[in-house]
Amino acid sequence: MEISNFITIACRRLARNKTYTFLNAAGLAVGIGACVLIFLVVRYELSYDNFHPNRYRIFRLVSVPFREGAVLGSGPGVPLPVAQALRADYPAVEKAAAIFGRNGQVTIPGERGQAKKMFDEEGGVFYAEPEFFDIFAFSWLTGNPKDLAAPNTVVLTRETASRYFGDWRIAVGKTLQFNNADLFKVAGVLKDVPGNTDFPLKVVFSYSSLTNVDLKDWQGTYGRGYTFVRLATGVSVARFDADMRQFVDRHTPPGLERRGVIAQPLGEMHQDSRFGNFNNRTFGPDLIRSLILTAAFLLVIACVNFVNLSTAQAVKRSRETGIRKVLGSSRRQLVWQFMGEAGLMSVLAVAVALSLAAAALPFLNDLLGIHIRLRLTDSGLLGFLGLTAAATTLLAGLYPAMVLSGFNPVNTLKNSLTARTVGGISLRRGLVVLQFCIAQVLIICVLVVSRQMNFFRHTSLGFNPNAIVNVPIPGDSVSQQKMEVVRQDLLQLPGVDHVSFSTFSPLDNDIWSNQFKFDHSSNKTNFQAYFKWADADFFQTYRPVLVAGRTYQPSDTLREYVVNETLVRSLGIRDPKEILGKEINIWDQLRGPVVGVVRDFNTNSLQKPITPVVMGCWKAAYGLAGIKLRSGDAAPTLAAIERIWKGAYPDYVYSYQFLEEKIANYYKEEGQLSGLYRVFAGIAIFISCLGLYGLMSFMAVQRTKEIGVRKVLGASVANMMLLLSKEFTVLAGVSFAVAAPVGYILTHRWLEGFAYRIRPGAGLFLLAALCSVIIAWVTVGYRTYRAATANPTRALRAE
Repeated sequence: MEISNFITIACRRLARNKTYTFLNAAGLAVGIGACVLIFLVVRYELSYDNFHPNRYRIFRLVSVPFREGAVLGSGPGVPLPVAQALRADYPAVEKAAAIFGRNGQVTIPGERGQAKKMFDEEGGVFYAEPEFFDIFAFSWLTGNPKDLAAPNTVVLTRETASRYFGDWRIAVGKTLQFNNADLFKVAGVLKDVPGNTDFPLKVVFSYSSLTNVDLKDWQGTYGRGYTFVRLATGVSVARFDADMRQFVDRHTPPGLERRGVIAQPLGEMHQDSRFGNFNNRTFGPDLIRSLILTAAFLLVIACVNFVNLSTAQAVKRSRETGIRKVLGSSRRQLVWQFMGEAGLMSVLAVAVALSLAAAALPFLNDLLGIHIRLRLTDSGLLGFLGLTAAATTLLAGLYPAMVLSGFNPVNTLKNSLTARTVGGISLRRGLVVLQFCIAQVLIICVLVVSRQMNFFRHTSLGFNPNAIVNVPIPGDSVSQQKMEVVRQDLLQLPGVDHVSFSTFSPLDNDIWSNQFKFDHSSNKTNFQAYFKWADADFFQTYRPVLVAGRTYQPSDTLREYVVNETLVRSLGIRDPKEILGKEINIWDQLRGPVVGVVRDFNTNSLQKPITPVVMGCWKAAYGLAGIKLRSGDAAPTLAAIERIWKGAYPDYVYSYQFLEEKIANYYKEEGQLSGLYRVFAGIAIFISCLGLYGLMSFMAVQRTKEIGVRKVLGASVANMMLLLSKEFTVLAGVSFAVAAPVGYILTHRWLEGFAYRIRPGAGLFLLAALCSVIIAWVTVGYRTYRAATANPTRALRAE
């Protein structure tokens, strides 16, 4: 049989059976379209920083405990002198470079009567050693890495230079100011960095110009102070990590605790949420695996539809098969014909899937905060589509082809075949159970993630973040002298209740931590505490709960301390009152008694447990204003706050953020995951509904005469609808029995990543089962009602 004949017959059949074609094509297209989107996302996330040559020899150095039980724990930063020391006396390292991220304001001085321009740069500002650009392949339009060896030099990306000076070509030689302090000369311009990098470079200052940090401190670290190395060929990571123990031990001055330093492959930096990256966004292996598994689930559901509907159509096509066999067609030819029809359907579905994926891609980019494009010239995408079409053809077409081609021609021509005799009843039931099982697992995931997100939004944090606006305060001494004037001006506003100045907000992923000496001990504590420097109005503004003692008195310098319950327990003290009056000594410089204990409040996002906290007044460390607003329209108050702030700090860019919004941003990745699961669960349900509707339509046709006889004998419409829907309800129940334990295992593993989490009960799983049953009833309800209300005389008039 010629291929052209196969195609012609397949096209005619698809055109003649429009409902069957639509249900199959829609299910396959939506499933494949979702797989295309998942493929693009996974490939994009796995491509981060893959464009650097020798990337398999590039490592980020991270801190880990030097020994078991060490106080100094894990973190993305290592002591700042490590890079220079490695270059000096560790030949196995080809290149070593330090880079330090810092937010701030860039000011472009006005020229020829022009007003100066100010830019508040949140992210993208770095101090880097020249060797950084020897390790990483960021391209230069003008200049070279050696230009960063000189102090007070800076390089800009093309987009940033154009934004600052109008045209990047005239940027070299220009001057800019950072944080209204140091002046820098533009020494070069970089090409704009690609989107799939964890180095969002915009402004790169010379590392030798880094201020307010101790470049010789072998113990302290900074969360945005990274060190990278490129190992020599043949040097193993295990050997390097072992050598680093002796290396750090040799260089750390006596009396200081050692930090463990190990190498993390560059390829893991984007996926490791323990250490994070400069983008503050990770995409972990578990999430990648779950997306790949979801894509497989959706493709399987779509193929299940095809198998279900194809085997359901087997009785209608039995006579065609019998005639072809009588006329000389072999089973092999028939298999090729039916597989060809499945292939044609898959190609049609792929074409529609591409259109659906292109339409949905902007939504996906917006949801995940990424920039993916769909290009038909993309060889990787075309290869994936080819494999998907082949897999779909094989999965969806092979079994129906084997069933249809295996009919006995005598039985088919005698019309003795039924839906039961073709052997598809038990298979179709099993496939329906598989569909519902996958859909219910996704529904369970959606419900658990949504509940966890709801828990984040509504759980008590130990303080009141409602209606609090955080406004950054310039850190220079002149600006700090204006704080009290600004406070009084703000308190005069009708819409302002309280004002507090502090280093950080109560819940903040930016931290300042260290050990301290307690109660005149000569030894430091065996744990680190978070330092939350804040004025005395902090307690009225954020309202943490006092459980013992009192709050400290207003002061510009540290004289008294307030601690939290976790710190009290960490010191082995049971009653919070027992710590009152005991001395805390920080760095042998900042001494004072503990005057109060507050109830534990969350200092980090709810992924992490509550840590020990020490609070006290220290004006020189303040960098944030917390402004508590009164109820009512906030817009006029915000406008008035801006006027006061600009009047006090005219040389700085004004910005603000509601504390509730800031806290919500800490769960952005979980929100994105929740959105993805909702979308894919909806797709799974949609595909399952298409299959259910098609299968119900087929069963209604097959049972037309039965329905007519039952109605003649007195069966009501309700009885008939119950009869036709009962099987699907039972199948949904069976699928729940399989889906519930699977969903529990998957969601339990995900929830283990949070220090504070919900505990899903039986009610949540029963809700998922109820949702699937209701969806099944709604899907088949209309078709069932039509079958149950059909005129029985039409079904029985030929009898």
